[in-house]
Amino acid sequence: MSASRRDMLRWAIAVPALVATGARAEAAVRVIVFRDPGCGCCHKWVEHLEANGFAVTVHDTPEMTAVKARLGVPPEVASCHTAEVGGYVIEGHVPAVAIRRLLAEKPQGRGLAVPGMPVGSPGMEGGVPVTYEVLLFGAGAPTRFGRFREDRAV
Repeated sequence: MSASRRDMLRWAIAVPALVATGARAEAAVRVIVFRDPGCGCCHKWVEHLEANGFAVTVHDTPEMTAVKARLGVPPEVASCHTAEVGGYVIEGHVPAVAIRRLLAEKPQGRGLAVPGMPVGSPGMEGGVPVTYEVLLFGAGAPTRFGRFREDRAV
């Protein structure tokens, strides 16, 4: 089975299970976001998380390089903001559904990342959306956790 078919099968199983958990489980999930105070897309990503049931606390800091180093974000997956949720690190414009899947499946790794700032990813709306990858990073090279266009798995 190809990697793409495996990804689609995992999403077909994970998404209905996540939806079935209801708003009660969603309301309990807290996310701590670190962002540069001048970054507008970070604010839009926080709105995406809140619209998807996460309780978000934002810490503005001009020391994002130090935050990323402290949380173990490799430079090759870096983006503009960094978050902590459920013992994992979230780097960049990761869709809420990918974070829910991470928390449900609990894979081995440090966290999820969307390197750079892909057009159309949550918080980067506007322009022609591109297909982008969400990576699981930790020990070893990052691996694909899913492919997305906007906030939907493809």
